[in-house]
Amino acid sequence: MANNKRGPEPGSQKAKHGGQAVREKYGPEFYSKIGKKGGETVKEKRGPQFYAEIGKKGGESTKRQQGSEFYSRIGKKGGERGRTASDSQEE
Repeated sequence: MANNKRGPEPGSQKAKHGGQAVREKYGPEFYSKIGKKGGETVKEKRGPQFYAEIGKKGGESTKRQQGSEFYSRIGKKGGERGRTASDSQEE
């Protein structure tokens, strides 16, 4: 598939240099701002149902790739992280 876009080939050294130049010029806040703007635009155009659909697709894909045991493992890790030292002393 041909790249019909202007500029260097994505992933090339020239493209990386351009990305670094933008980062140095505008700073990390720039990326946060444009990401938020893009997210708001998607939310306005597609609505909350879109996020439910892509979340479900992502969950199904993860389940296919990782297996259902994966969710059990990460659930236990999340539960462990949520506990504090004082919580374990009360038990």
